[in-house]
Amino acid sequence: MALGKNIIVSGEPKGKNLDVIVDGTPKPGTLMTLKAATEPVSGMHTYEAFNRDADGDLAEIAILLPDVEQGIDELTAFATGTVGKVYFPLMGETVNALVANLAGTADAFAIGDYLIVDNGTGKLIATTGSPQSEPFKVLETVAGLTADKLVHVMYTGH
Repeated sequence: MALGKNIIVSGEPKGKNLDVIVDGTPKPGTLMTLKAATEPVSGMHTYEAFNRDADGDLAEIAILLPDVEQGIDELTAFATGTVGKVYFPLMGETVNALVANLAGTADAFAIGDYLIVDNGTGKLIATTGSPQSEPFKVLETVAGLTADKLVHVMYTGH
């Protein structure tokens, strides 16, 4: 089970927060990337669920945070156009990130397993193939998933 209800778990986080415009309906804990060819609005860029060429491709690591002032807790999806906040962790920081329940699989993870970012959803999945980046390491035992779940992970710095 995730460590608490917060997305940022590290006691003294040193990463960077950034206000963004959210594109799509991601939930907190989703990994986000800057939306290409989209002009900023009031100085804020638009971010969408991880969007690269393939799962595990190298990109910035920005994790979507809840916004309790707007009524968006760790279980509530954002709406397109909503102002949100992403967090860029530093190597070694721990977070609760959204891990995908892949259809037809009984994904289970052990402490120390590496995860990659699923292209298009921004959720973490088991490493497959030869990814450019394995940005997260699992810090808790996870039995077979039956739904997407926040999981306690450490940012590896890629």
